[in-house]
This record gives sequence, structure tokens and C-alpha cells, in this order.
Amino acid sequence: MVRTTTPVCDFGQPAPAFDLPGVDGRRHTPTSARGPNGLLVMFICNHCPFVKAVLDRIVRDTRALQAEGIGSIAVMSNDPAAQAEDSWDNMVAVARERDFPFPYVLDEHQTVARAFGAVCTPDFFGYNSELALQYRGRLDASGMQPAAADAPRELFEAMCQVARTGYGPEHQIPSIGCSIKWRED
Repeated sequence: MVRTTTPVCDFGQPAPAFDLPGVDGRRHTPTSARGPNGLLVMFICNHCPFVKAVLDRIVRDTRALQAEGIGSIAVMSNDPAAQAEDSWDNMVAVARERDFPFPYVLDEHQTVARAFGAVCTPDFFGYNSELALQYRGRLDASGMQPAAADAPRELFEAMCQVARTGYGPEHQIPSIGCSIKWRED
């Protein structure tokens, strides 16, 4: 496991286009996943201890963000050859077990992760209704263990602000997680 932090938010950067297969049997794009007030794109995987520590909170917060008009999508870009736990079958199982309220899609060729500049799991990109980047930060103070139950919900609060104003908070704390497992070509 290589621990990595994300760069700061490049405010206004447009969301890269993609069309990826989801574990629900459908294809998904930023347009199909977005809500009327914005879109949260999350790079996650099944094996990462940082993701495992916050997965329940991700599900909770994305459900709550739906009520704010924010759609969400989770992208799995790791090379499953490097981590068997990140296989398609395990993606299907995790999404079903956790009752994901968002599409969980496979970036098999890792082109989407590269287009976004994703570096780790979890890595969060929050967009406004124009699909302009407004948040590139962490979920909360969690690391490989969940933060305290009363920890500020940084991502949730930032995306609520984006839903209301179209703009993310000026101060954002980078996410931290396992590096994306890139294919060796």
C-alpha cells in the first residue's frame, strides 16, 4: 500500500467525459449520474483500508446529497490483477451488500482516472450544476480508521454549499488514501 494525498482543487475545471459499465448492467456518464445541482465523482475500490473505513459514511452522505440535488457515481480504476479484491465480481458483491445509492462503474483501461487526475482511493471530485469542479477534498477526518462519530462531515457540507450556491468552500483538506494500482503496460 502506497499512501497518497490529493492535489488542491482546480476550481472551475470541467468534468471529463466518460461512458463506463456499471455493476447494475447499464452504462453511465457524468450526465446520467448528475443531479440538478451537481455531481460527486468518487474514485474508490474494494480492497483499500481507507475506503473500507469510510464506506458506510460514503453511502450515508450520498443518500443525503440526493435530497440536495447532487448525484453521485463511484469509479473503480484499480488494476484487478494487482488486487484480486477489486475484481468485477467483487464490485458487484460490494455494491449489493452495501446497497449503493449510486452507480459503481469500472474504468478498465484507467483512462477516466487519468483524465480526472485521480491519484488515490478514495479521491473525491465535486461538481456544480454546470459540471465545473468545486471540491477536491476529503470525506472527513477519517484515515484507515473512521473519524469520531461527531467529526465534521466536510464533503457533505461542501457539496450542500455547492448545491445551494454553485461554489465550493475556499478551504479544503486533501483526501488521503491508497495509490491507484496502475496497469503495467
